[in-house]
Amino acid sequence: MKLLRTVSCILVGLVFIFSGFVKGVDPLGTAYKIEDYFIAYGMDWAMPLALFLSISLCMVEFVLGYSLVLNLRLKQLSWLLLAMMSFFTLVTLYDALYSPVPDCGCFGDAITLTNWQTFYKNLVLMVFVLLIFTSKKKFKSIFNPKIDIVLILIGIVGFSWFSIYQYRHLPMIDFREWKVGTDLTPDSEREDEIFLIYKNTKTGETQEYLSPNYPWNDSVWMSEWEFVDQRVVEHSGIQLHNLRFEDLSGSDLTDEIIHKSDYQLFIVTWNVNKFPDKAISQIKSLVENVTSRESSIHGLTSSLSEDIEQFQAKTGIDLVFYNSDDIVLKTMIRANPGIVLLKDGEILAKWHYNDCPDIVELERKFPGF
Repeated sequence: MKLLRTVSCILVGLVFIFSGFVKGVDPLGTAYKIEDYFIAYGMDWAMPLALFLSISLCMVEFVLGYSLVLNLRLKQLSWLLLAMMSFFTLVTLYDALYSPVPDCGCFGDAITLTNWQTFYKNLVLMVFVLLIFTSKKKFKSIFNPKIDIVLILIGIVGFSWFSIYQYRHLPMIDFREWKVGTDLTPDSEREDEIFLIYKNTKTGETQEYLSPNYPWNDSVWMSEWEFVDQRVVEHSGIQLHNLRFEDLSGSDLTDEIIHKSDYQLFIVTWNVNKFPDKAISQIKSLVENVTSRESSIHGLTSSLSEDIEQFQAKTGIDLVFYNSDDIVLKTMIRANPGIVLLKDGEILAKWHYNDCPDIVELERKFPGF
């Protein structure tokens, strides 16, 4: 029984550590998911609390996780563990039945589960949590009680600082399709793949071959196998993203911009009305320096034309803006504003406005900029 209790603590603890970390490394993304829940449940009044709840929830998950692994104050923390698991199991059951949000985001963008998969995962964890809770008086810490408290406080402060740092810069690990190195252009040079499916006339077994790599010149094989079907994997012209560049008149310029072979710097601000004042001078200086060298720099936003005009008049930031979907921009970079560098359709670099690069850094890291 002792072994089962130990295994339960380690298993649940590791899941909580992983869950807290992958969400805590991207607190703004977690806040967006919490906002989805607020909208789904008609709690728009709580939207300003999303970021605070994001950082707090991730911290509690992580600290609970490593407290379970290290056996820190489990007699007390098991109550919090049971309360959290009960709450989220009920929430995910409702999600599975009615789908108010398509993805609960329990593992951030690292692992995507369906609502039913999430509920079943919580049911399995709940078995171990109940075992931990009912055995809570049998757990004995290997440390002094005061050391337990110090370690828990270190976890609270340390992980909170970690998440706040990720928020003030960019996630140190990017689990999304917009990570640095991603090529946004379709692989037009690669030919479509044709897979031929053959069935054995004696055994009924089927095999699939990539054309033309099948034993067509083997007479024995040909006498026993017959062609039944084929499937085609298209590579040419595949849209690898849902990013669109539209000018303010609504014309779609996506292909033209994505395929440019020169460096292109984009100031991404999904909402110009939420552009922080402290970022204005840095972005304005960057725009002026890049423009003076005749390099390409543009704005990318989901804001309306009149809001863009008011923003430019207020800040003096002279940019040609393109429109795109706000959800795509929020996913593309976790900053408002953020800076994205493209070349030949590849994402070369991304910066939070707190880490805004200067022209010297750009020329040093990207020769020919």
